[in-house]
Amino acid sequence: MSTVASTTAVALPEGFWGGLGEGIGAIALYAVVGVVLMLLGFYAIDFTTPGKLSDLVRAGRPNAVIVTASGMLSMAFIIVIAIWSSSGDLAAGLIQSLVFGLVGIVAQVLAVRTLEWTTRLDVGATIESDRFAPASVVVAAVHLALGLVVAVAIS
Repeated sequence: MSTVASTTAVALPEGFWGGLGEGIGAIALYAVVGVVLMLLGFYAIDFTTPGKLSDLVRAGRPNAVIVTASGMLSMAFIIVIAIWSSSGDLAAGLIQSLVFGLVGIVAQVLAVRTLEWTTRLDVGATIESDRFAPASVVVAAVHLALGLVVAVAIS
């Protein structure tokens, strides 16, 4: 009686480690672009809104937190779709993310200022309030809606 020992070799596809390294590099580069855009978006909102937004968020002012969070989510929509629409081309994706992100920041600031002007809503007083103000939900909705519009326009 004889037995035949069978061995199975498990091998990674050729170029696996190079592709893995490229993927890690792409993640790092997109993360840097995303963080930079979100910071720019935050400071654009802060600069164009009365009051010091970062101080208001740290103080736990509910309306400042709502408006800031919606602005960050809006930027994330734009960045994610810019990356997705780049069809795997890293350089194109990074450039698209940066350009579309900057356009999105400008559009958000203009949209909120237009909302403030047309509705006579005092965004500054709203975000400085210690108590929840329903108007902050309207401002947040404008941020999110505009982020979605810009994101869909990219694709």
